[in-house]
Amino acid sequence: MDKLKGINQAISNGAGDQFVTFTLGEEEYGVEVLKVQEIIGYQRFTKVPSVPSFVKGVLNLRGSVVPVLDLRLKFNMAYREYDNFTVILILEVQERVIGVIVDAVSDVVNLSPDDIQQTPDFSSGIRVDFIKGMGRMDEKLIIILDIDRILSSSELALLDVA
Repeated sequence: MDKLKGINQAISNGAGDQFVTFTLGEEEYGVEVLKVQEIIGYQRFTKVPSVPSFVKGVLNLRGSVVPVLDLRLKFNMAYREYDNFTVILILEVQERVIGVIVDAVSDVVNLSPDDIQQTPDFSSGIRVDFIKGMGRMDEKLIIILDIDRILSSSELALLDVA
């Protein structure tokens, strides 16, 4: 939990060229630090009926009802049991607050525009508009997400109901 405290402190002091990095499976992802309100340990939430499978439910965050989604399921990755490393990123997405379950939080990193390459071109059937680019840090690549584009407008409307 000390690591979360340090990362939450970095988030509150964050700048535009900083990214909160986290893992899903073997891959490293990043979101702009300015989009992250806080990171909390995994906790139980209230299930909501008739929502897509990646929407896990809602949680009470200091009196606010926050929808929670599992990013693994949203990205069509294999389900994984939640463990002691599983965290919920509290994000601002298109002026809404949502929680996103990820396997583990890594760090807050600085990436200059020169460290970020364009998203590779894939066939027209593969949606990659929610990927801002590929960040290079030492020998590893970080998939930089445009968190405002992860969910479609109809999916966001569902979260408003949840």
